[in-house]
Amino acid sequence: QVQLVESGGGSVQAGGSLTLSCAASPITYSSACMGWFRQPPGKEREGVAAANPNRSDRFYADSVEGRFTISHDNNNYTLYLQMNSLKPEDSAIYYCAARRSGSICGGGWKMQTLYPYWGQGTQVTVSS
Repeated sequence: QVQLVESGGGSVQAGGSLTLSCAASPITYSSACMGWFRQPPGKEREGVAAANPNRSDRFYADSVEGRFTISHDNNNYTLYLQMNSLKPEDSAIYYCAARRSGSICGGGWKMQTLYPYWGQGTQVTVSS
């Protein structure tokens, strides 16, 4: 059964840090491009970062490059998003998403229609 469960959201002051986790079922995690997306209040959902579990390349939105880090724990089928130097504009519901097994993240990593599997989301609020 495909399952993605996010955790780690919360409230933090500007400049602070949070780490989001996404626990995946093994079948979802296996060799699949996985990503983080976010939806700020009143705005459309947007891509934040993406990566494959067994590849070294990482993809980031310009707005988070240098502040956020996406990583995997392959032993526990978990995807992480380390968020540093948080800004109020980072406030959003953050979603974990996965593509089908064998998919490779690439230039189209932000295309949400390529991700059939989504978590329920976790709220991140950054106060100024």
